[in-house]
Amino acid sequence: MSTPDRAPGAPDHRRPVTGARRKARKRAVDILYEADIRSIDPVTMLADRVGAPGLPPVNDYTITLVEGVAAHRARIDDVLSEHSEGWSLPRMPAVDRAVLRLGLYELLWAPDVPDAVAIDEAVELAKTLSTDDSPRFVNGILGRIAGIADQLRAIL
Repeated sequence: MSTPDRAPGAPDHRRPVTGARRKARKRAVDILYEADIRSIDPVTMLADRVGAPGLPPVNDYTITLVEGVAAHRARIDDVLSEHSEGWSLPRMPAVDRAVLRLGLYELLWAPDVPDAVAIDEAVELAKTLSTDDSPRFVNGILGRIAGIADQLRAIL
């Protein structure tokens, strides 16, 4: 099937971008998780990874995500705490915290990422990386926040 942007039979170059972003999100969650567990600044950890011999290159979007979460971490944690009914941040599994922080960053501070995509990608990460209950947990919190995202963006 062709699109106006592409000749019939031509490769669809949009698909790798989605795959690249998904991999970048996964790598960002890995860095955010490890930094959280080790009580290290995630940007410092990221800097150690960029250009490190023996490690795969760090995607630009991974850098954007880790730096964005770190820059807005206090506000992200406040919003998550306000909307995670019955769960304090320290009580959440560390992987879920990392996924939620990344998802909320994309939801509120990444204008090129539609709200539904930010939530869906966070839920997919939870499915892959965390417990059976985590996707529903992540979806519930980010879904509640998405309902007021425009109001939150206005005061950020």
